[in-house]
Amino acid sequence: MKPLRSTFGLFKMKKWYGGVLILVLAIVMVFSYSLRETQRPQPKKKQSAYDFFNNHPPIDSHRKGNDSFKLPKVEAKKPSLIQKPKLINVEGLDKLYAPRNVSEQESNVLLLWPHLHLLLSRSDALPETGQGIKEAAIAWKELLALIEEEKTIKLSNNIRLKEKNCPFSVSSPDNALFSGGNILELPCGLVEDSSITLIGTPNGSYRSFEIDLVGSNFSEEPKPPIVLHYNVSVAGDNMTEEPFIAQNTWTNELGWGKEEKCPSHVSSNNLKVDGLGLCNEQLVRSTMEENQNVSVSSGDASTNASQESSHASANFPFVEGNPFTATLWVGLEGFHMTVNGRHETSFAYREKLEPWSVSGVKVVGGLDLLSAFAKGLPVPEDHDLIVNSKILKAPVITRKRLVMLVGVFSTGNNFERRMALRRSWMQFEAVRSGDVAVRFFIGLNKNLQVNFELWKEAQAYGDIQFMPFVDYYSLISLKTIAICIMGTKILPAKYVMKTDDDAFVRIDEVLSSLKEKPSNGLLYGLIEFDSSPHREKDSKWYISDEEWPHSSYPPWAHGPGYIISRDVAKFIVQGHKERELKLFKLEDVAMGIWIEEFKRSGREVHYITDDRFYNAGCESNYVLAHYQGPRMVLCLWEKLQKEHQAHCCE
Repeated sequence: MKPLRSTFGLFKMKKWYGGVLILVLAIVMVFSYSLRETQRPQPKKKQSAYDFFNNHPPIDSHRKGNDSFKLPKVEAKKPSLIQKPKLINVEGLDKLYAPRNVSEQESNVLLLWPHLHLLLSRSDALPETGQGIKEAAIAWKELLALIEEEKTIKLSNNIRLKEKNCPFSVSSPDNALFSGGNILELPCGLVEDSSITLIGTPNGSYRSFEIDLVGSNFSEEPKPPIVLHYNVSVAGDNMTEEPFIAQNTWTNELGWGKEEKCPSHVSSNNLKVDGLGLCNEQLVRSTMEENQNVSVSSGDASTNASQESSHASANFPFVEGNPFTATLWVGLEGFHMTVNGRHETSFAYREKLEPWSVSGVKVVGGLDLLSAFAKGLPVPEDHDLIVNSKILKAPVITRKRLVMLVGVFSTGNNFERRMALRRSWMQFEAVRSGDVAVRFFIGLNKNLQVNFELWKEAQAYGDIQFMPFVDYYSLISLKTIAICIMGTKILPAKYVMKTDDDAFVRIDEVLSSLKEKPSNGLLYGLIEFDSSPHREKDSKWYISDEEWPHSSYPPWAHGPGYIISRDVAKFIVQGHKERELKLFKLEDVAMGIWIEEFKRSGREVHYITDDRFYNAGCESNYVLAHYQGPRMVLCLWEKLQKEHQAHCCE
């Protein structure tokens, strides 16, 4: 029995050692797993704009990197277009980014601000960036003060006795007409199709009179800019002084700009503004004929001069003692003056001097003014009184990744345009279901009332993103980058589209077309494959050799509407975060330049052009129609719903 007991004892010992070994292995495995979990990077909680502004001091412009967002590094050859610029301090930027007393819900209009800080601090910033930020800081401070004031009034149940608003029309009081000077106040600026009509008679006391469109200015600025200076000189008594109209602009920084005169003594057929000549052709023609027919006889010189001036005066619209009706109206590209029903002059908008910035009309000189009124002014809707307003609000986004983000360029006082889009193509099922998100990208305005109305609109519909700079045309490329950030970091989407607030987009047809297109390396729209920089300084699209030294541009898609794939958008965001991509003021060309760098990094690019993207008007079977005002946008939507075909409304 002893051997049996020994065997049993040995078996028990082996069993005990085996149990200990299993226990030790289990402890080692648990410890090893815990260690891996400790070392594994935990997912970073997304930071809201509210957290950014209330939990962080202003970012130091000289710190390296950007904690507000990180993208995975692109494993590709680095772009070599420019040397990496530095980060600099920009006046007003820290004031824009200081903590603010806004709620988390209110701060949803500022989602892009944390992501744009370093972009605005670049030493190679677009020329107007510094001024746009400085003025935005003042405008933002004034807006926040007004918001707080309104909250206080609501909490105390007080009623504001005098509410500033944005009227559709204004007229000048009689005392202003007789005293001259500032005759009209335009509370919310001008928009396309706004008009100012003056009725008066040149009285000859100064041989001239002036009409000024005065721009908005802050209390810190010495004088407001003059968006348009319209100087009329009537003919003298001896008829030897030729009458003329001179147009110009004035700013504190640059003083007077380049004067444009009518009659111009040269043909202006090649220069057009909204398809109209700079001067009335009858004035130009009569002046050129007179120059050709000048007598070489010294004895007849004075007689000829008198006859020439008399002939020119006969065509001149302003004559001493003769009443006139002059209407100055706002076009897409410039201001146009019509006198007694005849077009006389056109004047292209100049940088930083755009219609939205006009705050008033001033008249001085030898003119007996009988009447002055303005109409077609921007008017916001009362959002509390809109029927079925819920269907106009941005749907709640539940998808982790959208099919497409549509970024719409807009200006603060384009209230009517945005409402027309909300009532038309933003009602496509893909938008209402949340597959597609549409957001407006809008810079701050120098007009406090416009900013306040825009703030209320943003809170009402949830589809507006404020930009931390004043809405100058020369800064719109920054909006393009912002759209790419929104479509990759905030509302991630498979595709990103850019369009304008005067465009009608057939979202259903865009999505249908994209199903057949590559999902990577895509630029889809109306593509320009062979174009060169405009070197004429008078051109709206003038580009100097310093800005672009090459003789041609890479392929680019026309700005009214184009689509890029997600990988292109991510490349653009990362490239600007690392300051490896060039900033360029023409946003559609800039996109082409950035995609060229994407291609140079070793990626394949698919340039797909579609003639159904109309960049200047509308044609049947359109995918996108441009230059469509609010009335036309609503008409196109109605036709599409009734006829189920893409027919235009002209």
